[in-house]
Amino acid sequence: MKRILVCDDSSFMRTHIKSMVTRNGFEVIGEAEDGLDAIVKYRELKPDLVTMDITMPNMSGIDALKHIIKLDSDARVVMLSAMGQEALVKESILAGAKSFLVKPFSEDDLIKVLSKV
Repeated sequence: MKRILVCDDSSFMRTHIKSMVTRNGFEVIGEAEDGLDAIVKYRELKPDLVTMDITMPNMSGIDALKHIIKLDSDARVVMLSAMGQEALVKESILAGAKSFLVKPFSEDDLIKVLSKV
């Protein structure tokens, strides 16, 4: 069972993602509401996968991704954002994200991406 850390500043979105992934056999081992918290939780929990929002307070998801990749070059992070601008997608992938999904996304799309990563 893949262990997931869900990072999003919206509690609704975290709950929504948790519901989708747990229905599909993944285990949510932690949640973070900003980039700084995501780094701390990644270090503590060592998840198999991370879902990371881009726009969050205190530290963006892209900056958190860069820190996580420095901690663990094999980290598997999937970026999730309502902002599907090409520049952010490119920056995320260059920074080490394994994939990118634009909100809103379907449960099927999320599970397909997480299963591949």
